[in-house]
Amino acid sequence: MSTITQRELNIGPVAIGFPVVQAALSGYSDWAMRVIARRLGASYTLCEVMLDKFILDVTRGPKSRRYMHVTDEEHPVGGQLMGADPERFGPAALKLVEAGFDVVDINFGCPVKKVLGRCRGGFHLSQPEVALEIVQRVRDAVPPQIPVTVKMRRGIDNSVESRDKFFTILDGAFERGVAAITVHGRTVMQRYLGPSRWEFLAEVKRHVGDRTILGSGDLFSAADCLAMIERTGVDGVTVARGAIGNPWIFQQARALAAGLPLPPPPSLHEQADVIRQHYALADELYGPDRCTSLMRKFGIKYARLHPRYLEARDAYIQIRQPGDWQQVLATHYAADEPGQYPPCEPDAEGTPGGGESCEE
Repeated sequence: MSTITQRELNIGPVAIGFPVVQAALSGYSDWAMRVIARRLGASYTLCEVMLDKFILDVTRGPKSRRYMHVTDEEHPVGGQLMGADPERFGPAALKLVEAGFDVVDINFGCPVKKVLGRCRGGFHLSQPEVALEIVQRVRDAVPPQIPVTVKMRRGIDNSVESRDKFFTILDGAFERGVAAITVHGRTVMQRYLGPSRWEFLAEVKRHVGDRTILGSGDLFSAADCLAMIERTGVDGVTVARGAIGNPWIFQQARALAAGLPLPPPPSLHEQADVIRQHYALADELYGPDRCTSLMRKFGIKYARLHPRYLEARDAYIQIRQPGDWQQVLATHYAADEPGQYPPCEPDAEGTPGGGESCEE
């Protein structure tokens, strides 16, 4: 893996470093999750996707704090933007920069039905003219030192027309000054079903030459991350579902890239320490009442690393008040037993927790 060890990812003028980063994940990659990922080896993270309308209309209060909260510890960090009206994208992108995000990422990949029905996310892959207008407006709105990036799937569907539109948007976005493009190997219509076509990522990278391409799709282990880089030639990879409840994936990828053995999965005490950190950050962001329910979905994912997964998962599901968290940790993480690697497969429907998400 020496070739990966020597790679340094850059997004325009922003130096990222190690080319395995955390993707945007709707409903998950808030400030708390991003900070934990950074502490455990992620060189760059992306905030969960934000609607242009939300950014422009909600400037104060708890919701704004949740989405727009950026701290020194997590730089460089990207903010992801989604919407339907090209005219809103420029002003919304500028708001992200003012909030402290180092990169503005445009979402042309979300496959969720309600998003497509509102002409957002992956819908834009069906209309290259509108997509490229959005790119131009964002690039014109933000300062030149702020990179603009794009997240795409490989098309709406498997048709020749969809493929042609994909490459029209890909080439046009680079021509308009985009610094990097992330490509997911599934179509919008696939959503999260079936394998991600890594061979398409290799084709895209050959097509763009020395321009920066990041790959996405089916990254559930450190070995997957390095394999995608080696097999496709992409400049980096973005880990989404594989990082929920398993931020150690970034440390593990760094070790493999350095030619070291795969580190053992974190022990129960190591897991408990990170879970406590994660909970404390979420409590700081949301307050104790809201934090308890929001963190439950993370607990369920962390449980996949526990040697008695079902017992730990069920304990997290039963959490109803802040004190329940300490009880779960005291009961199920008391002995420092070896952990386990999470299964390298998605949940039902391939989505986080069986729900709908806009990434990976």
